[in-house]
Amino acid sequence: MEAKQPGIAVIGSGYWGKNLVRNFYNIGALKLVCDKNDAVLAGFQKTYQGLDVCMALNAVLSRGDIDGVVIATPAETHYTLAKEALLAGKHVFVEKPLVLDEAEAKELIGLAQEKGLVLMVGHLLQYHPVFIKLKELAAHGELGRIDYIYSQRLNLGKIRREENILWSFAPHDISMILGLAGEMPESVLATGGNYLHKKIADVTTTHLEFSSGLKAHIFVSWLHPFKEQKLVVVGEKKMAVFDDTQPWDKKLAIYAHQILWENNVPVPEKAEAQYPQVPQGEPLRSECEHFLSCIATGNTPLTDGREGLAVLSVLNAAQKSMNNGACKIAFSLSQEGQAEKQAAPSFFVHETAIVDENVQIGADSKIWHFSHILPRTIIGERVNVGQNVVIGPDVTVGNGCKVQNNVSVYKGVVLEEDVFCGPSMVFTNVFNPRAHLRKMDEVRATLVKKGATLGANSTIVCGVTIGQYAFVGAGAVVVKDVPDHALVVGNPARQIGWACECGTSLDSNKQCPACGRNYDFAPVISC
Repeated sequence: MEAKQPGIAVIGSGYWGKNLVRNFYNIGALKLVCDKNDAVLAGFQKTYQGLDVCMALNAVLSRGDIDGVVIATPAETHYTLAKEALLAGKHVFVEKPLVLDEAEAKELIGLAQEKGLVLMVGHLLQYHPVFIKLKELAAHGELGRIDYIYSQRLNLGKIRREENILWSFAPHDISMILGLAGEMPESVLATGGNYLHKKIADVTTTHLEFSSGLKAHIFVSWLHPFKEQKLVVVGEKKMAVFDDTQPWDKKLAIYAHQILWENNVPVPEKAEAQYPQVPQGEPLRSECEHFLSCIATGNTPLTDGREGLAVLSVLNAAQKSMNNGACKIAFSLSQEGQAEKQAAPSFFVHETAIVDENVQIGADSKIWHFSHILPRTIIGERVNVGQNVVIGPDVTVGNGCKVQNNVSVYKGVVLEEDVFCGPSMVFTNVFNPRAHLRKMDEVRATLVKKGATLGANSTIVCGVTIGQYAFVGAGAVVVKDVPDHALVVGNPARQIGWACECGTSLDSNKQCPACGRNYDFAPVISC
């Protein structure tokens, strides 16, 4: 039986909200639209058969069939609506920006975490297949060290009065730049031009400087004669251009330009553009599907609250710079909340490894030769993934784990912190598989608790729990739960003793001969 589709309500169905209504309806998840305009609601009911509508927030939050709320209202309303939805136990997807105040953003992040709910921000271009491909090329070193990023988002209109051009257009560019940089800027400087209204900027340029030496510039305007949406990434090896106004097969161009030195003079050597193949897809639909997937699986969104806070921090710094005569605003490491402002942490992926989209990898983790990390997988910090390893989809690997060569960690397996998976050990996830029958709806969960060791060539039959600091011997076949600190061997695995936190077998007095720890366990029980 397939998992039940989460039910969605969209609050605000105007300029952009109507696109969210269309996508969630076409996916089959939309239950309700809430808006203050009854004529708009009547139009939706004519267009979308069976759709419920309402004009009050309470009518949304009181419904048991609504699992997630999508907020597409003016930015100044985001905090109140998102907080009410989270307090009512609803998952929340907020269009950019998350909120206008960083303290409010931190409150929403904490509230979502406390209640175990998804908080996602609508940074659409993170879900664009072309930008996903560009990030993949950058992560795998195709461009070399990234030195410079330039983005421009220009058009004639839509001119707003509730926010300036910086807050209207730039969040998408800031989100992409932070995603490529993998760090927060050291400083932000912004200038603005007010032409239609003396207090609302119509044109802004924002300059970001990073500790790695990377510099980035963002140019946005709604007073431009034609539409331009372009991101230029200049690396030491190659240059990339993401031009969203081009036909699909020309949206991403890669230039292998070089700078040669002749007689101590730099001479450019140009190369023809190459156009990598990128599968077509509507970014907004992918974004909507990602939100539904995170609700169903409990995974953290690619653009979660913390990513939204990082973008918000840069926006606020740029606004502060403009308000103070284009002065440079520094991001201090001692600044309160700096930890939340850090963008994606640093990690290593070998050039032969494959990391799919919608994967999170923590700081100082390493993915080695020929390994494959599948979608919606979360790899914690300081994780070492050996050669020829497959992890995912929908798998969580905790901080400090080691997954040795030739191991597959399938859907349904959860590894808590500091788990050791020995070479060629085996997980299963379906108890009675058949090649001619699809049985993924019968997946049995396997939990491996903190500090456990799974020896080389051992097999863990699905549906069991391996206790904290348990030790499964090489070649053992585990078919039942293993208690905390238990030492098990054989086929089927049976308990023959106890293991210390340091991995040494305890003596008859339940004392570790290596580190001296004493334990008080119940008698050995065969498993």
